[in-house]
Amino acid sequence: MAKVQISKGKFEGIQACADANGIIAAAAMDQRGSLKKAIAKARGAEVDNAALTEFKTAVTRILTKHSSAILMDPEYGLPAIEQRAPGTGVLLAYEKTGYDATVKGRLPDLLSTWSVRRLAEAGADAIKILLYYNPFDDAAVNEVKHAFIERIGAECAAIDKPFFLEPLAYDDAIGDEKSFEFAQVKPKYVTAYMAEFSKPRYGVDVLKVEVPVNVKFVEGMKVYGGQCAYTIEEAKQHFETAAAAATKPFIYLSAGVTDEVFRDTLELAAQAGAPFSGVLCGRATWQDGIPIYGEKGLAALEEWLEDRGVANITALNEVIAKGAKPWWTIYGGLENIEVVG
Repeated sequence: MAKVQISKGKFEGIQACADANGIIAAAAMDQRGSLKKAIAKARGAEVDNAALTEFKTAVTRILTKHSSAILMDPEYGLPAIEQRAPGTGVLLAYEKTGYDATVKGRLPDLLSTWSVRRLAEAGADAIKILLYYNPFDDAAVNEVKHAFIERIGAECAAIDKPFFLEPLAYDDAIGDEKSFEFAQVKPKYVTAYMAEFSKPRYGVDVLKVEVPVNVKFVEGMKVYGGQCAYTIEEAKQHFETAAAAATKPFIYLSAGVTDEVFRDTLELAAQAGAPFSGVLCGRATWQDGIPIYGEKGLAALEEWLEDRGVANITALNEVIAKGAKPWWTIYGGLENIEVVG
């Protein structure tokens, strides 16, 4: 295999987000509107931005002792990243949360007072963009999204920062992404976007992707609900097919499932031989702390995080250590990378 050239800044940024073995075991804490609503629901009253920052800070201070990196938003999370454990990498989100539901296509938008340069100045080792993406949507919609990602890629390249892209599959004709109907098409959608955004033109360095199946519809899984979209063997094949479509390192996101379900999912991925390079795991680790915080306050949240939160992330790390491959595996090994610049 010919040597792969990676610029110094991008190489160092990815390494900053990975552990000593090249595995990215990152915690995600960039939730904004949805987290605020969840805290308010638990509290039974509106909450201010300070509560959001307080929650993020507690999670960051405690869980980054067991994470290689933390994903944060610059709107409410900058005080939190100051509390991270030494040696923890920082990914900062660049997109606005959510999307304009009045416009067709779930089009993305950027935080208006931020740029890649400004995010880097705020401490980012890498930049993260979330993109709702249907590979089979109208060409006019996807052309807007393709150009959007090309611009982000160019902006990251200009100041030599790694670009982590998180595509999320959807199909408005089907609706609910958690439905049986969507589960049937999900493998095709995830495989297609992994192939698309591996193309050099986008400048993506790491893909943060969904697992290509909904495990609730995998016959034989613990969480199986009785409606079969795929057998265990078919699910493994979907993992293998999607992984083969990527020519960039990829990590899995937890997508809001419970910690136990996410661990079982990663074990299935490992059994399928999918060379994932770790995870960016948010709610699976800390979501059960939201009602604790809402009802009992900060001290109770910190106590829960030190106990259950740490247990969740430790158990997850054990699964990752067994199944994940170093991010440089896809390039033929660390020795096959030439760092330039």
